[in-house]
Amino acid sequence: MSGGDEVVAAPVGPPQPLDWKFSQVFGERTAGEEVQEVDIISAIEFDKTGDHLATGDRGGRVVLFERTDTKDPGLSRRDLERMDYPISRHPEFRYKTEFQSHEPEFDYLKSLEIEEKINKIRWCQTANGALFLLSTNDKTIKFWKVQEKKVKKISDMNLDPSKTVGNGCIASSSNSSCPKPCLANGGSSDRSCNYFGNDFSFPPGGLPSLRLPVVTSQETSLVARCRRVYAHAHDYHINSISNNSDGETFISADDLRINLWNLEISNQSFNIVDVKPANMEDLTEVITSAEFHPTHCNMLAYSSSKGSIRLIDLRRSALCDSHSKLFEEPEAPGSRSFFTEIIASISDIKFAKDGRYILSRDYMTIKLWDINMDSGPFATFQVHEYLRPKLCDLYENDSIFDKFECCLSGDGLRVATGSYSNLFRVFGCAPGSTEATTLEASKNPIRRQVQTPSRPSRSLSSITRVVRRGAETPGVDANGNSLDFTTKLLHLAWHPAENSIACAAANSLYMYYA
Repeated sequence: MSGGDEVVAAPVGPPQPLDWKFSQVFGERTAGEEVQEVDIISAIEFDKTGDHLATGDRGGRVVLFERTDTKDPGLSRRDLERMDYPISRHPEFRYKTEFQSHEPEFDYLKSLEIEEKINKIRWCQTANGALFLLSTNDKTIKFWKVQEKKVKKISDMNLDPSKTVGNGCIASSSNSSCPKPCLANGGSSDRSCNYFGNDFSFPPGGLPSLRLPVVTSQETSLVARCRRVYAHAHDYHINSISNNSDGETFISADDLRINLWNLEISNQSFNIVDVKPANMEDLTEVITSAEFHPTHCNMLAYSSSKGSIRLIDLRRSALCDSHSKLFEEPEAPGSRSFFTEIIASISDIKFAKDGRYILSRDYMTIKLWDINMDSGPFATFQVHEYLRPKLCDLYENDSIFDKFECCLSGDGLRVATGSYSNLFRVFGCAPGSTEATTLEASKNPIRRQVQTPSRPSRSLSSITRVVRRGAETPGVDANGNSLDFTTKLLHLAWHPAENSIACAAANSLYMYYA
């Protein structure tokens, strides 16, 4: 190398596709076992640390799991160094506890049954070793505290139980009779005075062998307690709750309104978004999902049934009916059909960890939006394009209204969402990535890498948007299998710090790692 030469670093390409492996399953059903409706999982959520996982089901129960592979075994440093631990261990969880969050109710004023089904779960900040979380059904939000309570056990005393009474004194009538004169200070001039009575016998070892009762064990049991109930604030079904980064407030959203709550105040909320028209016949779109920005406490986003996302700033006005930014994809000329608005409806939105991007899921695709670019999505990933010829059948059996969730990896390099036949898709969203993996929620996930060239389409800005397609064979999924619309993977969550995904297939919770 000559003196003036510089070492030029090779350009870093997109990350390699992940090799996903089965990790754990909870609630696995045997072949032919009928799944009870109340046992079907309806919500999944990791906490911010990734050490706890919560699921909710249609029976109103919340089940908590805790991570076990990060626990300190209590060994010395030398012993730990001797143990041959693998460098990287995938997350492993165990059942922690469960509690009944909601019960079925009946609204007598509207003659409506209120299901106990858990719609959403959100973790709150921990304090003093206790876990806090919010859970909601269609109408009522509850704030739960889960804490370990110590149950103390006392050792047996060495007195004969038959000679004791309720207050612990010796059962003898003679212990208070002392015929000898007593001194002014309560003593006795005769040391032989029998204070204990004739029936009392010392243990063989004498006074030194008497032992006081001591705590021999402190067993712990987990107790879930409902701290607050936030009710009677929504006329329509609650579809979202989201914690604010300030740790003090949260929002709840239904079809037409978004309310702002303080965690400490359950009898009052502030309406910050109201899209209800004066005449309900003029209603053209409803709110489908809402989420706070992960770091800016004044910003939140909500999606609509028309496929648009609105970013609002709470500093602008008390009622945020006017948005700061609007994100929507322009409709292609001549592409409109009866199903256009139905499949454009966004079922879920998620902010990336840094708050720069928003991930949205509609029926056909997942889209990644840059909040600094409102001309269109930054990237679009086709999930159900192969179902386009079957939209009429999907409309007839109501499958077209299924609401699939989406999630992002903690590093923001990948996104995931569910599909039919208990399948879920993982896409790489780093520039130049062609990763598109299909997995089945089972102990033996069927993996297929769909490597398709990127197809760029120019946006109004200089940023290139990438569109990738998955398998597009009508009537079959990405693995060539016939579709089963009765088994659908609607709910999944990505571990906040590692490549680990938890997903729900009916009443079973499957976990995968890469």
